Order: sequence, then structure tokens, then C-alpha cells
Amino acid sequence: MHRYLLALEKADGNNSAYPSDLPGCVATRATREEAEERMREAIAFHLEGLREDGLPLPDPQATAVYVAV
Repeated sequence: MHRYLLALEKADGNNSAYPSDLPGCVATRATREEAEERMREAIAFHLEGLREDGLPLPDPQATAVYVAV
């Protein structure tokens, strides 16, 4: 099992999610919860495509930190 860090963003009218370790993989939905669920599906689909193409699965590398300014 791989665990990928998701960036979650709130925009006007929707929420988006993307894993920085999987470029091009993104999901948007009305709510954060829906975006997260769609992102799980998108990641699974993305990884399945990589496997089918015989490509290696990217190891999760991203980390996150908050900074106070």
C-alpha cells in the first residue's frame, strides 16, 4: 500500500485535491469530502495505468509543514 500526501484547496464553488508525487492526477468536487473520495479513485486509476504500462510506481516523497509568519 502506498500513502500519498494530498494538497487540498478550496476555490470559488469547488474543492480540489492533488498528490504532488503523481503529476497530472487531480480531482475536483463541490465538497472537500467528495474531492478526497474522488482523489482516492483517481490515484487508484492512475497507479493501475502505470502498472499496465509496465512503469514503476512513484514512491511517496512529499511532506508538509506549516510555517508561522
